[in-house]
Amino acid sequence: MPDTLDIQKLNVSVAKTQILRDFCLTVPKGEVHAIMGPNGTGKSTLAKALAGHPDYETLSGSARLDGEEILGQAPDAIARAGLFMAFQYPSEIPGVTIANFIRAALQARQPKGAPFDAKAFYARLHSKMDALKMDRSFTSRFVNEGFSGGEKKRCDILQMLMLEPKYAILDETDSGLDIDALRIVSDGVNAARGPGLGIVVITHYQRLLEHIVPDRVHVMHGGRIVRSGGRELALELEEKGYDWVKQLDASAQ
Repeated sequence: MPDTLDIQKLNVSVAKTQILRDFCLTVPKGEVHAIMGPNGTGKSTLAKALAGHPDYETLSGSARLDGEEILGQAPDAIARAGLFMAFQYPSEIPGVTIANFIRAALQARQPKGAPFDAKAFYARLHSKMDALKMDRSFTSRFVNEGFSGGEKKRCDILQMLMLEPKYAILDETDSGLDIDALRIVSDGVNAARGPGLGIVVITHYQRLLEHIVPDRVHVMHGGRIVRSGGRELALELEEKGYDWVKQLDASAQ
């Protein structure tokens, strides 16, 4: 299906244990979809499986990005196809500066031997950093090394803004953020919203969705989506908690 991230009947296991069970989701470009659910229901498994993490085995199903199957491809090929993922726990990369990391990612998308405009790159990088209230000295710091939780998440959003993917999966981007950092990170995500980008926001709490207002909210349990709706569904979860979701999952089986 063109102009969508289309996931159909996806079954995924980790260490021989099946986590995702006939998971289905279609995210059109230009929309923000939130996935909510209790711990252990498969939200992060979904993100890592789509990104090509080698520990996550696809048993069956499909995931097409603008009609192109991405399951089974290497992570770098999936990224070049246009999928970006912000991890819940971003890794440190000692010895690699933020500027060089993003520059290498951008150059990997260019045809071999294509010229690279370093001046334009740094002008754009600094502009995005200013918007995220990141000190420009961070360009020479090693990726995430010694960063606070908020600084790591801003670094992730900086990468997304620079790479301009077709689809972005934000895996619990709000975890570890104080109120100010949450607002800044959310502003960065909202700045990227537009007709050329589809976003999947994975979160436990509706507080993030007060800043990044979703077009659709999906409740996940038992490795599948058991209910979908508008933003009011997130408010219902905030009020009721997740216990009632188990009943939805039982009725869906």
